[in-house]
Amino acid sequence: MKIALLGYGKMGKMIEKIALSRGHEIIAKIDINSTATDISKADVAIDFSIPDAAFNNITLCLENRIPVISGTTGWLDKYPEAVALCKKHNGAFIYASNYSLGVNIFFQINEYLAKIMNNHSQYGISMEEIHHTQKLDAPSGTAITLAEGIIKHTDKTKWTLEDPKADEIQIVAKRIDAVPGTHTVSYENEIDSISLTHTANSREGFALGAVVAAEWIVGKQGVFTMKDVLNLG
Repeated sequence: MKIALLGYGKMGKMIEKIALSRGHEIIAKIDINSTATDISKADVAIDFSIPDAAFNNITLCLENRIPVISGTTGWLDKYPEAVALCKKHNGAFIYASNYSLGVNIFFQINEYLAKIMNNHSQYGISMEEIHHTQKLDAPSGTAITLAEGIIKHTDKTKWTLEDPKADEIQIVAKRIDAVPGTHTVSYENEIDSISLTHTANSREGFALGAVVAAEWIVGKQGVFTMKDVLNLG
């Protein structure tokens, strides 16, 4: 499989390493200082760039009928446009806030727990996410996905980084050197507390999941999620 990398920072380099180990070929590496943007020979593109570049990268791929995997966060105000472009060009597209196989299982457990806890209003809900200091957006896309999973199954209507109102979920975002990513969802009252935590030990899990998604999407048409890739239902 021939892969174009859109973004060649730490994640791009990790994806390259894993893709090569799985027998794939990297035919383009496009970064902020790149002048060439020819991706026409790619079977699939993987975008781990920056928020300002992600939508243009995705557009480039879809207009060239190249399946695209995007893991860049902070650009989702244009996600509906990306979906429309994918449908217009009969393309293939996956966006995930986190490609870690473990995190996507964590998303499913989070929703299941939210359904149960919705019947126990005496518990307050809060979230914490911790990432390395180079992460540009806060809260993380993963934290937002977790919050949206809770909102889907409870009376909460939004998330906030500030002091929460009754219908809001507070997300505490911390930036600490060399932390790949830790996310905790907590339900707490005066009697006890329940916490659900995923801790990434390295970025390798994110990169592996992106390559697995890229392998899966080749030959398909449509807008997909990691639930489709992992058959999580």
